[in-house]
Amino acid sequence: MTPGSGAFASSTDPDTWASFETALEYADTGNADGIGFVFTDDDPIVGVDLDDCRDPESGDVDETALDIIERLDSYTEISPSGTGFHVLIEGELPDGRNRRGSIELYDTARFFTVTGDRLEDTPPRVARRQDALVAIHHEYVQDTDSNPEHESGGHRSRDQTETTGSAAHTDVDLKDEELLERAQNASNGEKFERLWRGSTAGYESQSEADMALCCLLAFWTGGDHQQIDRLFRQSGLLRDKWDEVHYADGSTYGEKTVERAVASTSEFYDPDTRETATESVPGTSESSTAATRDKSDRAPNRNRAYLVEKNRLLTGRVDELEATLEQKTERIEQLETTIEDLKTELADRDREIEQTREELAETTSDCDTASETASLWGRLFGDSSK
Repeated sequence: MTPGSGAFASSTDPDTWASFETALEYADTGNADGIGFVFTDDDPIVGVDLDDCRDPESGDVDETALDIIERLDSYTEISPSGTGFHVLIEGELPDGRNRRGSIELYDTARFFTVTGDRLEDTPPRVARRQDALVAIHHEYVQDTDSNPEHESGGHRSRDQTETTGSAAHTDVDLKDEELLERAQNASNGEKFERLWRGSTAGYESQSEADMALCCLLAFWTGGDHQQIDRLFRQSGLLRDKWDEVHYADGSTYGEKTVERAVASTSEFYDPDTRETATESVPGTSESSTAATRDKSDRAPNRNRAYLVEKNRLLTGRVDELEATLEQKTERIEQLETTIEDLKTELADRDREIEQTREELAETTSDCDTASETASLWGRLFGDSSK
């Protein structure tokens, strides 16, 4: 409804919309059930609508919704019915279908109800989550024949990956120390070392950094879940959340992260076909000659992948710096305004003090004059009472 007129509004007609303050004031009159937000092509907001995934009485949430909410890690609120969630993020919705089952994604021409009933332990702000959005769209929404598990909204287990996926697990059989040395000396060793130290720079959340490190470990360990978990626990990214149960099947956050990392790894390191440990891009060959040729063929792809990754990291860093600069600029403007107000207040007080001093001086002068006059009169005529 359009606030004020009471006429029906349209999600494609801006003339029927109003500001947040106006909409809230109108809803408070009882003429509307609540307020909402309209997605447009001019804003960076994407809405994720999760229906029929929450028990309004017990508050229990199904596994798929928990996974999506956890990975998006942005402002999330309970829907008006109490049976679902609305997640708001900043990003660009990938091409393709935008809904599947009880999951819907919107970025334009859609009215999204807003309750303000934020889900506990979720961020109070709308965060940029482009990488997570693309992954969730691919896993849960986009129709792909090669991934039948999307129909049920679940994840492939390691056994399923080994039998139906494109990746063939290998028996790396490297000790942790040797594996870490090879990973750190690889062509993408700088990235590995940065994540290993616990840096999340360039990633929209620590969860994405966790996944990035686990994907690297998945490659180097040949998809060995236990070794990935053991190595991750030695990294600077380890936190208490790793062992917390986050899913209805009893799985911990760490277990699911490792499972997803292995499932999304297309190739694994094979020491039998590698002539040097400096190569970190997945691939195998028939002989040492073929391995050299294969390495040469993949070099442009590795270079391109490196540049794409570097550009993404730099873009993310620029966005962070611009946001920080904007915040500091706003703070400086606030402080400058405060300083001007204080200067004005100080000048007013100085004028009041000066005026008080002048009035006090005048009063003192009048008193002194009156006293002198009385004394002179007494000397001239004496005491009239005598």
